[in-house]
Amino acid sequence: MQAARGASLTGDDNTQPETPDQPAPTGRGRPVPSRRHLLLFAAVALAGYALDLGSKQLVLATLEPHTGVPVVGDWFSIFLTFNSGAAFSLGTGYTFLLSCVAIGAAVAVLWTARRLHSVGWALGLGFLLAGVIGNLTDRIFRDPSPMRGHVVDFFRFPSFPVFNVADVCINIAAGLVILQAIRGMRVDGTRDGEPRRQDLPR
Repeated sequence: MQAARGASLTGDDNTQPETPDQPAPTGRGRPVPSRRHLLLFAAVALAGYALDLGSKQLVLATLEPHTGVPVVGDWFSIFLTFNSGAAFSLGTGYTFLLSCVAIGAAVAVLWTARRLHSVGWALGLGFLLAGVIGNLTDRIFRDPSPMRGHVVDFFRFPSFPVFNVADVCINIAAGLVILQAIRGMRVDGTRDGEPRRQDLPR
């Protein structure tokens, strides 16, 4: 009967059955993301992108180009302008190259998110993706042409480049990534000096 069921007659078969709390391994070295951290990453990215897109549409519908309204006296105002460069008006004149870099950055973020097991990294990568995609959307779909479109900026402080929600997301992401690096926390939730998650026994 044992032979008919494929069991070893000698009892030498050391194969152990899988248990519900011990899922089948997906292969050594292959990253397995945490569902909870992936959901947090996606929620932050979608919320940031929606806020960036919605705020730009609201400003475009309310103001004429190069006009503004004071919010806190002369200290802070909403001023509609268009930027062909990177965040905070850096790199003007390289719009097509910046668009290509943004596409590469978005792909890199999504690729890195496959290993997410850290709240800090989920937040950081979520904000980063929101900022990159937010400004990339402008470059692809706005005038003067696809991949060369100008980004909508509208937050203005004295003696500071005009910026938008996407720029804020990118800078929040930078701060979170630096904080994780200082803490020695990797994307997969392990710390520097510990075995990486894909190297741990399953």
